[in-house]
Amino acid sequence: MRWLTNLRLAGDDPARAEAGWRWRVGVDDDGRIARVRPTTPGSRAAGEDWGGDWLSPGGVDLQINGGLGLAFPELTSGDLPRLEALLELLWRDGVDAICPTLVTCAPEALRRALAVLAEVRRRHRPGRCRLLGAHLEGPFLAPERRGAHPAQHLQAPSRAALERLIAGFAGGPEADVALVTLAPELEGAAEVIAALRTAGVVVCLGHSGANAAQARRAFAQGVGMLTHSFNAMAGLHHRAPGPVGEALLEVAVTLGLIADGVHVDPTMAVLLQRLAPQRVVIVSDALAPYGLADGHHRWDERVLLVEDGSCRLEDGTLAGVTLPLLEGVRRLAGWGGLVPASIAAATLAPRRLLGERQPLEQLLLGRPLADTLRWSTAADGRLGWRRPEAMAGGSAAVPLAPPP
Repeated sequence: MRWLTNLRLAGDDPARAEAGWRWRVGVDDDGRIARVRPTTPGSRAAGEDWGGDWLSPGGVDLQINGGLGLAFPELTSGDLPRLEALLELLWRDGVDAICPTLVTCAPEALRRALAVLAEVRRRHRPGRCRLLGAHLEGPFLAPERRGAHPAQHLQAPSRAALERLIAGFAGGPEADVALVTLAPELEGAAEVIAALRTAGVVVCLGHSGANAAQARRAFAQGVGMLTHSFNAMAGLHHRAPGPVGEALLEVAVTLGLIADGVHVDPTMAVLLQRLAPQRVVIVSDALAPYGLADGHHRWDERVLLVEDGSCRLEDGTLAGVTLPLLEGVRRLAGWGGLVPASIAAATLAPRRLLGERQPLEQLLLGRPLADTLRWSTAADGRLGWRRPEAMAGGSAAVPLAPPP
């Protein structure tokens, strides 16, 4: 048994972290985590000293729209090789699994993409990011809050419209559809929410004109997440708290956050994290140019302008990013100083939303150490990560862009 000592878990029990708890991790001869044991503050144990670094599972991205030039709503069977290459890139970027996001598109395109994603899910192998159920961002969105979603494909919510979109596809984290973003204030949304919850799908409020009362009603109906908090919804105002204010009061509601510093100002991102440290989920919202150079790219029939990791339409509409998911962790940790909470926001909190209930120490058991992430803080205070087994060969922390 190989023992790793003096490490911290980037988990969901802040009281233990504040009390100075450290952990010992035993790795068996197959390289899998076999023991996870706490040690008392100040104690010393034999083994490989991690110097207080954090251990976490890999990232889970609940909102990613494509990469390497692929937009998920445009997938066809001919895209399988490039999609598999994207999953390998995501693995190298520290991401264990994604909910591939299908923005508002024609129903036939959505159904074709779901079928392609199901085929790739069946072909999973080690060294690739796993495909979880898709995140359908639309088409039941408020027209005035649609952002970059194409207006011609928006639909009024109804049970019949939902059936036309996903009939024959299963709901749930490991099935075809895991999340659906909609505007719950629209007429007909309540029956769609009920149908999705019955099918095991997480329903998210997003691209919505809902006020505080409408958001509160939606949370009571089972809506469990805000899609990219603050964006495409009313802001947080002292006389109009809107969906964000209501979500902060609902302990069962998760707050999605694009932590690039552009979609949400760093001060507001830190405020969100301070108020709900265990309920913030970092998402990338990466678009098809993820993994490609800045410049002009195509997005359906439109031109997408990419500069410094931000994507905009030609009219200036903010559309998404090309930054890796874990870069959001680095930035949020740099802005607010809550390192373990920031790591958990991209690694543990999304798993919690999708139904994982095991304590982190149990979740790690049986997992190959090489599939986890080791996080450390450099002398300049910047957070970095690497795969633990790579460290044994002397490699440095994976270089990521510094916070803005």
